[in-house]
Amino acid sequence: MTNTVTIGVASREEIKARFTRAMTTGKRVAPFIGFVDERALWGTLTPLRWDILKVMTGAGPLALREIARRVGRDVRGVHTDVHALLVAGLIERDESGFCFPYDAVHVDFMLKVA
Repeated sequence: MTNTVTIGVASREEIKARFTRAMTTGKRVAPFIGFVDERALWGTLTPLRWDILKVMTGAGPLALREIARRVGRDVRGVHTDVHALLVAGLIERDESGFCFPYDAVHVDFMLKVA
């Protein structure tokens, strides 16, 4: 079974409804990381940060230098992007290193008429 996270656009009401559904039914819900709108999503998940998530997906804990090596970038630039991903709640950090605890990512949002 794949441990997949969905990254998408969701209002506070939608996120609250997901949480309430999970709490009232007692069923485990699929992991979801929500952004208030597509600008926030793409502002946080820049192409360079997507590269970082790609190398971290399914990799387990990684040191900052190892992440930089895998994406072929300098440590200083990767440090900035990794910390932005931490602040956004996309990755985690513990004594073993930085971790994106998922094996797959699904991106979901709908573009509507303005």
